[in-house]
Amino acid sequence: MHEKKQVGTLYMNDFQTKREFAALFSQNMNRHQPMNLYFLNDHGFNIAQKDPEYNEVLNRADYLLNDGIGIKLGAKLWGIRLRENLNGTDLIPVLLDQCARNHWSVYLLGAAPKVVRAAAQKLSEKHTHLHIAGIHDGYFDSDEQIIAEINQSGADVLLVGMGMPLQEKFIDRNTHALAPLVRIAVGGFFDFASETKPRAPKLMRRLNLEWLFRMALEPQRMWKRNVVGHAQFFAKVLWLKWSSRH
Repeated sequence: MHEKKQVGTLYMNDFQTKREFAALFSQNMNRHQPMNLYFLNDHGFNIAQKDPEYNEVLNRADYLLNDGIGIKLGAKLWGIRLRENLNGTDLIPVLLDQCARNHWSVYLLGAAPKVVRAAAQKLSEKHTHLHIAGIHDGYFDSDEQIIAEINQSGADVLLVGMGMPLQEKFIDRNTHALAPLVRIAVGGFFDFASETKPRAPKLMRRLNLEWLFRMALEPQRMWKRNVVGHAQFFAKVLWLKWSSRH
């Protein structure tokens, strides 16, 4: 496993480019090496500070990748320099291209019924020869039932988009029961893949301002998470760093 480095109470990877991680993903798939992949942004970091179970779940991830400018700056305070933003919305399409080329099938779990169906259709159109083994929305009565459906599909890769911390906890508690080799917590990826929600313009993404674009679209939901959440994140990271030195 690629070495993890400490950022406060969490331990994350420091892959520098999407290409670097994509190469490792392909290598692990070819070696039939199981893995759980999660993404860490400042919102997830804040949740982990209030939820010790979630903190442990994130630290049990095989790979925990940086998502957003907040984590990039917070990691720098801990001596970790990150080059690219490895958010799932940009990285997952790269991994899906590899799945299509290598005939690795994918199962989509999460979001509302219409959204996950639309996401499956759009992804099939964009990634030639991608085999989607099955889909299910994020609303189900029992883990056992949905796990049986996922396993029966024969999928190699499972994408779980149920939001933090539900998606990571679902993967973590069912790791040994899930047949897909790779389990990825994808957050709001299905919303963007289905084109239900628009992505920020490329310039804003290059400038790490996608959070600002999303806040403009959903100010009531995103204001507290982004403005207050960013402040809480940096205060906590600085305090943890100071505490580690004293």
